[in-house]
Amino acid sequence: MKKEFPAFISTFSETNATLGYFTDFDKVKENVKKIELHLNQLNYLLGKENLNQEVHYLYASNPKCFEALDILIAVRREEKKKTLNNQGQAVEVSSYLTSPDMIIEFLEETGLAGIFKDRTITNLVDYVFGIEVGLDTNTRKNRGGKNMSTSVSLLFDNANVFYRKEVRNTTFPEIISLGADVKQFDFVIRTQKKTYLIETNYYNSGGSKLNEVARAYSDVAPKINQYPNFEFIWITDGQGWNTAKNKLEEAYNLIPSVYSLATLPDFISQLQSEGIITNW
Repeated sequence: MKKEFPAFISTFSETNATLGYFTDFDKVKENVKKIELHLNQLNYLLGKENLNQEVHYLYASNPKCFEALDILIAVRREEKKKTLNNQGQAVEVSSYLTSPDMIIEFLEETGLAGIFKDRTITNLVDYVFGIEVGLDTNTRKNRGGKNMSTSVSLLFDNANVFYRKEVRNTTFPEIISLGADVKQFDFVIRTQKKTYLIETNYYNSGGSKLNEVARAYSDVAPKINQYPNFEFIWITDGQGWNTAKNKLEEAYNLIPSVYSLATLPDFISQLQSEGIITNW
């Protein structure tokens, strides 16, 4: 029997963050390595009093190294961030790195000129390593989702539940209600009774995305559940839902099968009672 919502949300775990959740150092090292040569060349400018002259000198011999300057203010070139120039026009940050005079303006306006001159930074490679660690925090939500997928997989594996991961809805052409959009389900499990299309997520922190997810799954569940041989399953968890509790409750009341990690064994027991199919 489905739990009342207050009882359900009380089962949510405090966190699924392992120590590896906080920083992906392999990714950080890879990002630094891509521009390490340029950063070492820019190290030449550290401690130079006549920065104007030295920028012109370095630019004449190696203009490409200045392409690494924007990361020094925690801006990635591919993001194409914009700023207001002295004329009040919106321009890309990278546009400042196309000539010595513009580079000097960039250094002065950002405050990097003073940092360079007094050698507050002694090595730009090490400095950018720290910046990359900071920027990497933006991807923590993705790692939380991966940890959730791993946790669900382990529960299924320990119960000898056969599943397939990342299965597209096009695998089931009889489901036409989803329209032309291709949707990929995190897990698919088949029993003698039904095929279960499963989505999983975990939120350690809140945000507008939680409301969007709840609305999206409230929409997709009835489109799938209208077919007697299919059912949509949502497995979610995390204290982030406390910031979107009302929207989650609405979805919980609309979607017949919603589980947390703590209640997932109930679903596993149901699967086992229906007879799990392994040869598909």
